[in-house]
Amino acid sequence: MALFQRRPQVSDPVNYISIGLNKTVLVVGLGNMGAEYDGTRHNIGFDCVDYFVSKTNDMSDWINKKDLKCHMSTGNLGQTKVIAIKPTTFMNLSGEAVQAVMHYYKIPLERVVLIHDELDIKFGDIRTRVGGSSAGHNGVKSVTEHAGEETGRIRIGVGPKKPAQIDSADFVLGKFSDKELKQLSNLRRESLAILTEWVYGGNLLAETRNFLV
Repeated sequence: MALFQRRPQVSDPVNYISIGLNKTVLVVGLGNMGAEYDGTRHNIGFDCVDYFVSKTNDMSDWINKKDLKCHMSTGNLGQTKVIAIKPTTFMNLSGEAVQAVMHYYKIPLERVVLIHDELDIKFGDIRTRVGGSSAGHNGVKSVTEHAGEETGRIRIGVGPKKPAQIDSADFVLGKFSDKELKQLSNLRRESLAILTEWVYGGNLLAETRNFLV
């Protein structure tokens, strides 16, 4: 299969179980459900996966899958079936949804990518890798405990804490600054590019990208 493929023009509904495609991948945005969490640093994973779904041809509207503990969107990119989810369990139980979806759709761990905030990375940088520690992120920790460690990671920098003495939980649950808000459109576009490259190419290189202009 070629590294990059032309996107098919398909408008028919997607069959969730019986699919004649080469592979199925799972894109997981990490965050907390509820209006009070919208626009917070800790919900940037939700924000980026929302943007991916809205800008990707053939992705369906979000559906609340109560049995799988998530909101879900599905679609096709080339010869790849894409399942995108936002867990509805709250951050520290995200692994329950990831495990449920992986088992139901028989998706192997190497075809799962998480997109989430990371306090130890400065705002402006996005780092990618496969596996590694949770770096204190409760959502990643839960996924590791329920599904395994070797998922792809798209780590959105939200640090450093300002002021330095603020509690880490309070900081990540806070809103982006006015200066940061002006860069969010660039952040979303860069995360879209990384996700699309991963879906088509199948690899997530260990690298750092900067989205500041």
